Amino acid sequence: MDEVLALALPFFGVIFLGLGCGRLARIPESGLAWLSFFIIYLALPALFFSLVARTPFHELTNGSFILATTATTAVCFTLSLLVGLWLRRGNLPEAAIAAIVGSYSNVGYMGPGLTLGALGAGASVPTALIFVFDSLFFFTIVPVLMAMGGRDKRGLGHTLLLVVRRVVTHPFNIATFLGVLSAYLEFQPPAALDKTLEFLRNAAAPCALFTLGVSVALRPMGKMQSEVPWLLAIKLVIHPALVWLVLSLVGGFDPVWVATAVLMASLPPALNAFIMAKQYDTYVAGASGGVLVGTVVSVATVTAMLYAIQHDMLPHGLLQ
Repeated sequence: MDEVLALALPFFGVIFLGLGCGRLARIPESGLAWLSFFIIYLALPALFFSLVARTPFHELTNGSFILATTATTAVCFTLSLLVGLWLRRGNLPEAAIAAIVGSYSNVGYMGPGLTLGALGAGASVPTALIFVFDSLFFFTIVPVLMAMGGRDKRGLGHTLLLVVRRVVTHPFNIATFLGVLSAYLEFQPPAALDKTLEFLRNAAAPCALFTLGVSVALRPMGKMQSEVPWLLAIKLVIHPALVWLVLSLVGGFDPVWVATAVLMASLPPALNAFIMAKQYDTYVAGASGGVLVGTVVSVATVTAMLYAIQHDMLPHGLLQ
């Protein structure tokens, strides 16, 4: 148990340090702007480029893994959307944001550091694939639903063009594409560039986790919305269980890939839920509460998942 706590507590410790600083320090939210820019445009892209570029190219084209994990995320999104439509009385924009809380794991801030720390370099490719294709799914489906719900006044056609542009120009996706290209060409960066990338990727996890804690601390937290417990049950329990079930049914995956996917699915809701809620000015309090409560609850659930993985308690198939 000591090794599991040694792995989990630093991650959650940095988050709660950020949470404490956000509550105690009298620094306006605008103070996060440059740190957030550094994380999104430099540190995390450097991390994902390095993860992908060092991977044999043939491992990056595992279509069955991509389809299985992305489809599972889509199923959890649909379940959460139905819960949102039920308890938000058919309000599609609010239900769409609620669905993010119930299905979008914190794959950017927490995912890479946690999976690589727990499972080693073998987790790099499945981590990158899940991050990229889950992000593509959410960056596509949410604007479309907002246009359908009347929240985005620009029309569906204009929204689809905007979705394509944002997907193509997102720094995470650009970094991953360059990593795939480097893996294909077997490109080795010069020593100076490689050292710079090392500095940036080493800064990614602590800066991102601290920023996550501060960001959650600065969010309004009023009365919890009635659907949030249901959404967190889908996110923290059903999502990882469903990922394991689907990958076991498909079969043929390395156990490290399966463990990586299950661990990624067990992560708390992504801060993007709140960011998108603010972007569309809908369900802001629900998204804030979902991220905050989900992060706190995940201290127990993610630690339990790490313990199961570290002690090889995760079944390797349906018959085991």
